[in-house]
Amino acid sequence: MGPRQRQGHGRSKTHVLPVILLSLLGFLLIAGVAFGIGMIGNVNRWLSDLPDYTDANAYLVSEPTEIVDCNGNKIASFYTQNRKSITKDQVSPYVLQGTIDVEDERFYEHGGIDLLGIARASVATLAGGHEGASTITQQLVRNTILQEEQFDSTIERKVREAYIAIKMEDMYSKDEILMMYLNTIYYGHGAYGIEAAAETYLSKSASDLTLSEAALLIGLPNSPSQYDPTVNPDLALSRRNKVLDNMLRLGHITQEEHDAAQAEPITLNVTEISGSGVDVYSQPYFVSYVKQLLEQEFSTDVLFKGGLTVKTTIDPTMQQVAEEAVRAQLDTLSLDGLDMGMVVVDPSTGYIKCMVGGYDYNADENHVNHATAKRPVGSTFKAFTLATAIQNGMNPNVSLNCNSPLKAKGTTTEVQNYGNQSYGNITLKQATAYSSNTGYIQVAEAIGNDKIMSLVKKLGIDPAKDNIEDVPVMTLGTGSISPLEMASAYAAFANGGYYRQPIAITEIDSRTGSVLYQHTDNPTRVLTEGEAAAVTDVLSGVMQGSGTGAAGALSVNQPYAGKTGTTDNTTNLWFCGYTPQLACALWTGYSAGEIPIQKYGSDLLGDSTNLPVFKKFMNTVLAGAEREEFPTGTAPTYKNNNVWKFYGTNNKKKEEDEDKDEDEEEKEETTGGSGNEGGNTGGEGDGGGTTPTPSPDPSPSPSPDPSPSPSPDPGPTPDPSPSPTPDPSTGQ
Repeated sequence: MGPRQRQGHGRSKTHVLPVILLSLLGFLLIAGVAFGIGMIGNVNRWLSDLPDYTDANAYLVSEPTEIVDCNGNKIASFYTQNRKSITKDQVSPYVLQGTIDVEDERFYEHGGIDLLGIARASVATLAGGHEGASTITQQLVRNTILQEEQFDSTIERKVREAYIAIKMEDMYSKDEILMMYLNTIYYGHGAYGIEAAAETYLSKSASDLTLSEAALLIGLPNSPSQYDPTVNPDLALSRRNKVLDNMLRLGHITQEEHDAAQAEPITLNVTEISGSGVDVYSQPYFVSYVKQLLEQEFSTDVLFKGGLTVKTTIDPTMQQVAEEAVRAQLDTLSLDGLDMGMVVVDPSTGYIKCMVGGYDYNADENHVNHATAKRPVGSTFKAFTLATAIQNGMNPNVSLNCNSPLKAKGTTTEVQNYGNQSYGNITLKQATAYSSNTGYIQVAEAIGNDKIMSLVKKLGIDPAKDNIEDVPVMTLGTGSISPLEMASAYAAFANGGYYRQPIAITEIDSRTGSVLYQHTDNPTRVLTEGEAAAVTDVLSGVMQGSGTGAAGALSVNQPYAGKTGTTDNTTNLWFCGYTPQLACALWTGYSAGEIPIQKYGSDLLGDSTNLPVFKKFMNTVLAGAEREEFPTGTAPTYKNNNVWKFYGTNNKKKEEDEDKDEDEEEKEETTGGSGNEGGNTGGEGDGGGTTPTPSPDPSPSPSPDPSPSPSPDPGPTPDPSPSPTPDPSTGQ
């Protein structure tokens, strides 16, 4: 049974100045100050410079910004005051009635100031006692629009407060004023507002408070530190019982309810808040990244006081699977200081579904986010060279001499395959599966670094920021790129050739519910569907047979593809892999950056680091999912293979046949797929198989330019920046 509430919610219309003067007389009697005619002039002067009390924003108080996951569950709060505003239907009726009974029992009868209350307080003062006279409306004014004056014990402040309280009653209903008060008042222990108080002391919502619990919280604002039940439980109990006595006296609870509530002990379930102004409940690396984005668009004042609701893309289920997979693999390796970074995006939207920045956010005092930190990417960069080659007419079945070593043109650097292994004449598809450095050096030279850089830029990677230099060994991954950037770039291979910037925030709402920002999908076509399908077909071979990614082969019924990467002395290990639903980038290494990844004196590679994580993650999150296929589109148009001039190992490059008309030669073209178009459904042959069924390439739908929004920034590079340069003599 709830409390019996009064029905008279009307407010009397009051002539302001006479009421102010009568109130002033009461204030003066309470203060023991004589009233004189000259005081009227003072009143007019005090009221001449009031703040704009007609502005609804003037009554807004500091409110936390809340970060929520893709399901709407809170994962973090940024605040200066722990507060959450709620509406009347979200509060226990015991709180509503009990607050009025204790703070302002004539709340629904007066017009902002209570003349009878002032009279009672005056009589009590003349009799040598003390009684408060401020109404709930006056307290609200004091705590909001006049908060800078709230500690001034002057007649001037009381007059200004009373005047605005009367005016406020004409602007808002009684219920609105009551809820503004309940959302504003301080309950101690860092809790502002009844919802924060309920969560802080009892770990429950204000709507679920029992009579005993409501009475406990109602009693706190009178003296929050004195009645704090975590510090002074006996005083808190006594104060709670006085609140119950008052509710019984006024007839709003029965004797039975009163006695039962007083018989209950105080049982707390305290939720402590952070002293830093940032409470992170889960996904700390992702929250840190989101905070960086918000700081680019909002002032600290708005971010920590503005009451924003930030809706994000993070999927808590996928995040948990990713975290568990990373930690399990690092635990298995048991190498002190070894860490991982992992990002998974949705290729169809660009949404960041999970982000693992390391083994333990709290254990790393520098909080380095390895998901956004830039590292040399090794042979994962070869996928961009491959895509550029296909885009420029190179058939994946073209033959390369992939023996080792090789001296690249324009440099004295000797390039070797991993372990200096020679593969002889193999196709570009096979060279990709084996991650042949000598083969890819030739491919890059044939098509030109400028074209590779052009594609890389379209895939969201900035060569200048990522230290990608136009050098002969660029294709071996000399640049430093983040897993976030790599996952988003590889997503373009998965979705049929569209690049989407990585998206962490889908919507930002104000405290009043208005939409301040809403993400609009705006993909950029960088490859045709057929070109993207050809890249995927080649990268699917990496995951099979003797390919360097074979240890990451999936058991779920989905096509998949990927590419491994290793830098000099095995200081950085990479894997970028994808299915039609998800694109993933994984990095393994040390924060110091230049420590070889070894166990028992032997180098570790992807098969014992990144690939098991990829495999476990995809097999778990895609278990039972209906099979999807990569887009196919129209097969690329390829030039004749003899157009491309490649090195022979330890031989000079083939001399140009001056008798041939190369311009005419390059016009001779062939078309056809490179085999295995459906993903991981075939072997590692020379390709040139069935041509994919032609289908029109959709053009990106025009989208309105989104409002200014936080643009994902890969994040600050750890200082000192880990930047070991890949050695062209190694790499997978």
